[in-house]
Amino acid sequence: MNAMKNRVQLIGNVGQDPEIRTLENGKKLAHLSIATNETYKNDKGEKVEQTEWHRVTAWGKTAEIIERFVVKGKEVAVDGKLTHRSYDDKNGEKRYVTEVVVNEILLLSK
Repeated sequence: MNAMKNRVQLIGNVGQDPEIRTLENGKKLAHLSIATNETYKNDKGEKVEQTEWHRVTAWGKTAEIIERFVVKGKEVAVDGKLTHRSYDDKNGEKRYVTEVVVNEILLLSK
C-alpha cells in the first residue's frame, strides 16, 4: 500500500513546448503543462467539457526524453508525485506552486 501514497497518474496533452534547463552539474530540468479533459452531462442533460491544467516537472533522464520528443500538443501519460513549494518573487512576495514531479513518462501520440 505504500506505493500508492502520493501517486499521481495523468494522461493529457502538452500545452506548450517544454522549458528545458541544464543545471551547473549538467543535470537536466524540464517544466511543462499538461491539459486533461473531462466530459460529463450537467443537470440539464447538456454535454460539458472541463479542462484542468497541471504543472509538471521532470529531472535527469526523464527531462532528457522530454527535451528530445515532447512538443506542444503531444499526448503523454505521466506518473509521479504531487508536491507543493513556495518561493519569493522579485517583488519579495511569497508565491506557492503545486506541481507533479514525474518519475515516468509515456509518449502516446505520433
